[in-house]
Amino acid sequence: MILLFCGLSGAGKSTLAHSVQRRLHQCAVPVEVVDGDPYRARLFTDLGFSRADRSENLRRLGFIADKFAAHGIVTIISAISPYDEVRKELVASYPNVKIVFIDCDLDELQRRDTKGLYRRASLPDDAADKLQCLSGVNDPFERPSEPDLYLHTRETSIADCTARICDYVLCQTAVARRRKA
Repeated sequence: MILLFCGLSGAGKSTLAHSVQRRLHQCAVPVEVVDGDPYRARLFTDLGFSRADRSENLRRLGFIADKFAAHGIVTIISAISPYDEVRKELVASYPNVKIVFIDCDLDELQRRDTKGLYRRASLPDDAADKLQCLSGVNDPFERPSEPDLYLHTRETSIADCTARICDYVLCQTAVARRRKA
C-alpha cells in the first residue's frame, strides 16, 4: 500500500507520516516514509519548482514508493503534491495507492509558518528572498477531488489523525489479506 499524503506546506504531512510510522511499527507493520523534502535535497537536485518539475518530483517519489510497497512495506509519500492530475496518474500507475489529504486553513499555516515560507511568500515582489512559488499562495494547489482519507490538522489533533490513518491502514490490509485467502 502507498499512502500519498498531500497538502500545503506546514499542514502536518511529515509529522503525521513519522507518527503513523512509529505507531504501525508497534503493530509489527513495516512502514517506510518517502518524505519529499529530503529526497528533493539529496536525490532530485536537478528539479526546481515549475509545474513540470513538481510533477516529475511526484512521479519519482511514486516510483520509489512502489519499490517498497512491492515488498509488503506500507509506504507513505509525504509531499505537497499540488496537482490532481499527477496524483491521479500515480493512482493509475501503481497498485493500491491511497490519497490522504492533510488539510489546514491558510491563516493557520501562516501562523505556524514552520519553515518561514509564508513570510517569504508575502514579501514585496522586489525583495531579494521573496518566495515566488509557494503552493496555495502564489502557485496553485488543487485540492484532491476524491481523497481516500481527509484530515484537518487545525480541527483534529496529531494523535487523533494518527489513530485514524493507522485504523485505515490496518483495515485496508485486513481486507487485502482476506481477498488473498
